[in-house]
Amino acid sequence: MKKLLFDTSIWVDFIRGISTPKSELLHSYLVVDRDVFINPTVYQEVLQGCKQKSQFDRVNELLNALNLLEINNYEAAYGAANIYQNLRSKGITIRKPNDCLIAYYALYFNCELVQNDSDFDLIAQEYPLILF
Repeated sequence: MKKLLFDTSIWVDFIRGISTPKSELLHSYLVVDRDVFINPTVYQEVLQGCKQKSQFDRVNELLNALNLLEINNYEAAYGAANIYQNLRSKGITIRKPNDCLIAYYALYFNCELVQNDSDFDLIAQEYPLILF
């Protein structure tokens, strides 16, 4: 079975009730209790988007029930910085450095990344990042 890591953009659509093929995929995985993976960066970004404490608490409970991808913080930071620097040396600028961190987790854990962000397309041109 595929290991899916959903980017923040997909979570935002899901939480806001915006129906897209990717937010519906997330919904279907959650409903049938399939493995959904999350990393600290997505976890933080999703929670930061909550406007009210009650929503924050509900979303936190949902996210904590997922498969939490964990590695050493410094190893992840180094890996993400290496992706960013390597791409920059090739004239490719990633607009949101956190996307390098998310991509590093996907690469490290061999997850397929479900996303809506052109930064990941750029990363996948140079790295074996599997995009949904």
